[in-house]
Amino acid sequence: MGYVLKTRADSDALRRAAMAIEQAAWSSLGFLNYTRAHFEYYQGLLDAYPECQLCLVDEATGYPIAVGNCVPLACDLANLPPEGWDWIVETAASNNGKPRNALGALAISVPHIHRGKGIARQLIHGFRELAAKRGLDGVIAPVRPSEKWRHPYIAIEDYVGWTDEKGRAYDPWLRSHLSAGGSIVGPAARSMVVEEPVGFWEMWAGRDFPETGDYTVDGALAPVAIDIARGVGRYVEPNIWFAYAA
Repeated sequence: MGYVLKTRADSDALRRAAMAIEQAAWSSLGFLNYTRAHFEYYQGLLDAYPECQLCLVDEATGYPIAVGNCVPLACDLANLPPEGWDWIVETAASNNGKPRNALGALAISVPHIHRGKGIARQLIHGFRELAAKRGLDGVIAPVRPSEKWRHPYIAIEDYVGWTDEKGRAYDPWLRSHLSAGGSIVGPAARSMVVEEPVGFWEMWAGRDFPETGDYTVDGALAPVAIDIARGVGRYVEPNIWFAYAA
């Protein structure tokens, strides 16, 4: 099969297709759309930088099979904060007048039918090529470990050190980033923060949360802290910072 990298800037049809793929790929984790940074800035950044929104297009059909989102920002690739995804979005949106020297990767969306074929790795390489083309220092990515949701009570600092029987990183998505040339910078312990009413979390979990305490939600990498007195639940998602030289 022949694939070619294009961007949302190439056509409105690609932009619409990319939005559909991203929404479908992340539908089961829709609660992540409710971070303040996502709600206030995310779509605006994608629209402002369409040339940074990659589409891996099937040459036979002209339709994208996967998409990758990134934005230019100012940062120190070797010293990244405990905030992750939200920080990239907020920093890219405000910038504070500093020169943008890197790309911040925000998402790689691959439909289930195309997973396990190395397609995501092509998009990672696409990010690096784009950074090099723009004369930037490299790419940073707050990587969401794909199997961490199965171990919500394990600290991200411990999870990142797990290995499989071959001595490789236990988590397959961390393995993919390592094999693609990424370097682990450290944990992004507060990568995404969602604070919403208890009813919001009960809807996502499909069950009641009658008492104050920590509760698991399918797909969440850590428990949701429910506070009945305040009527809210707070979810703090941990990721792992990776950096790539351009």
